[in-house]
This record gives sequence, C-alpha cells and structure tokens, in this order.
Amino acid sequence: MSEPLGIIAGNGEFPILLARAARQQGLHTIAVAFEGETNADITQAADEVEWVRIGQLDKLINVFTKRHITRAVMAGGITPANLYKNLSLDFRMIAVAARLKVRNAETIFGAIADECAKDGVALLDPRPFFGDQVPQPGNLTRRAPDRDQQDDITFGLKIAKAVAALNIGQTVVVKKGTVLAVEGFEGSDECIRRGGLLAGEKGGGIVVKVAKPNHDFRFDIPCVGVRTIESCAAAKISVLALEAGSTLLLDRDKVIAAADQHNLLLVAVEAT
Repeated sequence: MSEPLGIIAGNGEFPILLARAARQQGLHTIAVAFEGETNADITQAADEVEWVRIGQLDKLINVFTKRHITRAVMAGGITPANLYKNLSLDFRMIAVAARLKVRNAETIFGAIADECAKDGVALLDPRPFFGDQVPQPGNLTRRAPDRDQQDDITFGLKIAKAVAALNIGQTVVVKKGTVLAVEGFEGSDECIRRGGLLAGEKGGGIVVKVAKPNHDFRFDIPCVGVRTIESCAAAKISVLALEAGSTLLLDRDKVIAAADQHNLLLVAVEAT
C-alpha cells in the first residue's frame, strides 16, 4: 500500500477535492483542519481528520509525525484577516513568527514548511494529484478565441505576469489592448466584475489568470470554479484564459459546462 498522505486543509473546496482525488488513487489521507476555516465536509472526504486552531503549529505537525507521515499537501488558504487576529499561537509558532522580518501569507507558509521539514514531513506540489483538472494548453469550451481575442490574451498574459511578479494579484481584465482591471486585495471575482463594468454595456472583456513567476505551488495554486464562471457571466466577459499547467479547475466538468452555458470561451494558454 502507498504511504498515507497528510493534508493541511484550509478553507474552500480545494482540500475536499484533493482528499477525493487522493482517495481515487488509493491513498489513505489524514487531514489537519482549522477551526473556523475548514469546510466540515472534509470529514467525509478524508479518511481521518483532526481539528486544530490557527497557530497551533506543534499540534499540526504532531498529527503527522505520530502517524509516521513524511509527505503532506497544503490545500486551501486561510482568511488573511485571521492570520493577524484571534490566533492561539503555541510556543513553536511564536518562535517562527519572531524570526520573520516580513509577515505575509507566503512567508508564514514558507516558515511552516521549514518547520514541517525539520520533523521529516515534506510539503508537496498538489498538481500531480489532479490530472486533467490542471489543464494543458488548448481550448476547453466548444468555441475558440478569434484573432482579436487572441491578441488580447497575449497582451493580458504579459500584463498579468508583470503584475503577479510584484505580488499585487494574478488576474487582469483587458479589452482591445487596454487594461481595465487588475486584481488587488479584493480577489479575482471582484476584479472580474469591476473590469466588466469598465468594458461598457456590451461587455467583451478578456480575463487572464496566471501564476506568479517562480510560483511555489506547495502553498498556493490558482483556482477557477463555477463561481468564477458566474462572475465572468455577470460581467459579460467574452474569454477566460488560464495559464496552462498552473491553474486548478474546481470540478472540471461543471466549470466547462457552466462556461458553455454562458457562451464564455475558456482556454488554457502557455505563458512565454
């Protein structure tokens, strides 16, 4: 039997999808879930679940080490505001925080990964567990972008990669060579809706979503779900372009069906 897989289960659908995908591959899964963050459905998706408070780093790692688990995946995020308030920091997490000169999600998760590694638990890139739910280059919906739309996709990729490199956001909305919206702290759905308003009554904006240069997928993977498609439909977006090999479709079949239903072109593109 394959070695069990640990899951550090944050919020959203991602941890549940990961647990199900791992189970389909015959893996026994043990999830650490966070009180007030993790979806309770994780208890059905994973084989074992233990609940901890945000900040209980030693308890989190001990869930894995006492079961001799040497590999784990971090799936789902933590609400940013919860990283700075209502924490129950244990001594190990306090020591980690004290060493950080910059405190943001990336540095905090990186430090947690280092602490896990000290106790023999390696954090893995989750993409190999998802197969074609992380699409390769190609059209995913029935229709393909036309030449003008393809030009905007190429332009949007360039802008999105530059913005992502600055840790501002990973989604942009463009139209006819003009940047309409750039994702900030509000998240991709609000960025899409804001860009849609600026595209005018007829819509026609192009959304491009990418990973950061040198993106560390152990801690974060760009995701697109049905809610993203609904945001695009509300904003009268014409094309949603995803960086191939870097974006997880949260239930591929439902996402593609929703895109076709709303006449939204969905395409995975390779960033150069």
